[in-house]
Amino acid sequence: MPLSRPVTPKQFLFQGDRLVDIKDDPNPVQILVVDDDEAIRDALKEILEDDYDVTCAKSGPEALSKIRSHRFDLIFLDIVMPEMDGIETLRQIKQIDLDLDVIMVSAVDRAQEATDSLKLGAYDYITKPFDHEIILNRVEKIVDRQCLAREVRYHRSQVAAGAFEPKIITQSPHMTAVFQLMEKVAGSGSNVLITGESGTGKELIAQAIHNLSPRKEKPFVAINCAAIPSELMEAELFGHEKGSFTGAYRQTTGKFEFAHQGTVFLDEIGCLKPEFQAKLLRFIQEREFARVGGNRTIKVDIRIIAATNTRLDEMIKTRAFRDDLYFRLNVVPVDLPPLRKRKGDVPVLAGYFLDRFNRRMNKHITGITPGALAVLEDYPWPGNIRELENLMERLVVLGSDHQPIDEKDLPFDLLFHTDSGREAAEAARESKGLIQARQTFERHYILRALKSCHWNQTQTAQVLGIHRNTLIQKIKTLDLMPDQKEGTDSTDRSPADEP
Repeated sequence: MPLSRPVTPKQFLFQGDRLVDIKDDPNPVQILVVDDDEAIRDALKEILEDDYDVTCAKSGPEALSKIRSHRFDLIFLDIVMPEMDGIETLRQIKQIDLDLDVIMVSAVDRAQEATDSLKLGAYDYITKPFDHEIILNRVEKIVDRQCLAREVRYHRSQVAAGAFEPKIITQSPHMTAVFQLMEKVAGSGSNVLITGESGTGKELIAQAIHNLSPRKEKPFVAINCAAIPSELMEAELFGHEKGSFTGAYRQTTGKFEFAHQGTVFLDEIGCLKPEFQAKLLRFIQEREFARVGGNRTIKVDIRIIAATNTRLDEMIKTRAFRDDLYFRLNVVPVDLPPLRKRKGDVPVLAGYFLDRFNRRMNKHITGITPGALAVLEDYPWPGNIRELENLMERLVVLGSDHQPIDEKDLPFDLLFHTDSGREAAEAARESKGLIQARQTFERHYILRALKSCHWNQTQTAQVLGIHRNTLIQKIKTLDLMPDQKEGTDSTDRSPADEP
C-alpha cells in the first residue's frame, strides 16, 4: 500500500505489489545532510539527489532549526563539527523526534565515536571516503523499513477500527439501480455522496465502489466524523507534528496521508463543524495540506466518498453546512433505499446473519419458523440492516441449539411495533379509555399470531400460551376474521372456524 516511499537506486517506487515511476509520487523521500565541510556536503548531495530530495546544513544548530520546521525521513550527520559536535546534535535531534533515522558520518579514526553514537539512537554510521553503492543501499534499507512500519501501523488502525471485507446481500429490485450506478462511477475518480437512513449499509457501498475501482489495491480508510471530537478532527485527518498541542509527544501521520492513492470514506459528513468544513473544502480543491503545527505542504492523491443520513440541503438553508462543500462532495449522488422498501431482503439477510452468528458462537440454531419470519417481514425496521443484524445476534445468543427461532423468541416490540402502537394512542386520544386501548392491542396481537399460524387455532393458542377455548372466545369477542387486516374493526362477521 502507498503508505511510504521506498525507492530503489533507479527511478522507481515500490507501492503495494507494483513498481511505479518515482515521478508519480508527490512526496519524495526527504534527506538532510549535515556537515561543516562543503566538499563533503556536495559529495553526498551528488550521490543522493537523483533519487531523493536533499537539503544541506553546515552546522548542528542550523540542522536543528531545519528539523523543527520541515519533515525529514533520514539525516546524514557528521560527528566532528565546530560549535556543536555530531554527538550533541544527535542527542537534541532525538529530543525533537525520537523516531527520526540518523546515519553518522565519520573518519576512519573516529570509528569508536561513531559506534558510541549508536547507543544514543543513531541507525548506522559510514566512514569517509564514501562508497556510492554502499550509501544508496543503506538509504534503501532504511526507507524500506520505514515503509513496513507505516504499513503495520495502518493495518493495526484498520483492525482497531473493525475493518472487514464487505458483503452485500440482496435480491431486491430496488438495489439494481444502485449496483448499476456503482459500476459506472467506480472507474472514475469523482467524489461520491451516499445518502440513506442509518443502518442501510452506506459503508458497504463505499467499500464496494473502492473494490471495483483502479484504487482497489490501495488503502480504504473509513472515518466516522460523528465519533471524532471537533477539536481533534484536523489532527486526525491531516496528522500533527510533535509538540503542536498538549499531548502531542510524537509526530503522527494523518488518515489522508495514510490513504495516498486510495479512498477515504467520510461517514456522517453532516457532523463536521463549519470551521473544519472550510479546511476540508480547501483540501478537496488543492489536494494538499499541512500537518497541525507544521508548515510543510503535503500532496496526496485520494478519492473521497462521503455519506450522511441527514438532509444536507436542509442544513444548507440553516447555514449548518456549506453549499460549496456540498457541491464538491455531491458530484455523483447515490441514494440507498431503507430495508422496508427492499422487498424480499429480510428473509435473505436474516438467514445470512443466522449462519454467520452460528459459526461465530459455535451454535446450532436450525432456522427460523414461518411464523417468526412473517413477523420479521412485517416489521418496518427503523434501524434497517444494522437493527436486523443486532436482533439476529441476540436471538442466536439466547436461542437453544438444534431448535429454530420461533415467534415466541422474538422481542415484544417486533410483535407490537410503532404503527400498531399508534392505533392505541389514537384510541386514547379519542377518550375511549383503557379498556378500548387494551382491546386494540389484543386485536392486533392475536390477529398477528393467527396470521403467522395460518389461522390454525390450536397452534396459535400454543404460541400465545393460552387455552384453545380462551382463544376461540377472544376471536368472538374481538370479532376477528381471516381476511381482516390488522387494526381494523369487523362488526358484521362471524369468527373463523378452525381449519
